[in-house]
Amino acid sequence: MLFTAKLENTNSFPRPLSPERESEYLIKFKEHNDMEARDILIKHNLRLVVFIAKKYTNYPDRDDLISIGTMGLIKGINSYEMAKGAQLATYVSRCIENEILMTMRTYKRTQGDVSLYENMGCDKDGNEVRLIDLLSVEEETVYAKLETEMERSLLIRMINKYLKKREGEIIKMRFGLCNETQHTQQQVSDKLGISRSYVSRIEKLALYKLKCGLEKEDALL
Repeated sequence: MLFTAKLENTNSFPRPLSPERESEYLIKFKEHNDMEARDILIKHNLRLVVFIAKKYTNYPDRDDLISIGTMGLIKGINSYEMAKGAQLATYVSRCIENEILMTMRTYKRTQGDVSLYENMGCDKDGNEVRLIDLLSVEEETVYAKLETEMERSLLIRMINKYLKKREGEIIKMRFGLCNETQHTQQQVSDKLGISRSYVSRIEKLALYKLKCGLEKEDALL
């Protein structure tokens, strides 16, 4: 059973149950496994989900967040133990909050992930440039180009010529240049003491600068 609703429509939800009615339905559900009683408890606590979800304004899909909070509510009602004495609203509020926070942490971790097809801007002819385009030269990836020492030397020269110190450090670590072991973005993040999303942004900018630098070098030939 999954309830979804617009955050703006809080007045459309059933009002909270009186303590007496709530206890009645809890006993039916907990002692007699009455699923209809459980559903009534869920419906009459949906306002709580909306109230808590409204605090997280930095999540992009608000309707998705209320669905996630509702799953926390359902888990809370399923696991609630009357004998422990805590109020149902207090207990399920923590469950709702925990469910939303888990989703928020996942969202923040993936926010810095980069799609190979992300738009990086336009080239001098007005054509859209994607990240995969920056990583590709005549259908060979940057990693493939690094297979030869000639290309490795060229890339190092380009890094020293066109990139700032921090940008160069990150590219060298990411591609295993200058006796560096090839690092993941997270390993670079840990080593430099900066966030992984910041590493990702610097890497994208540095690759774009290298792409532009290669175009300049080709034009001079």
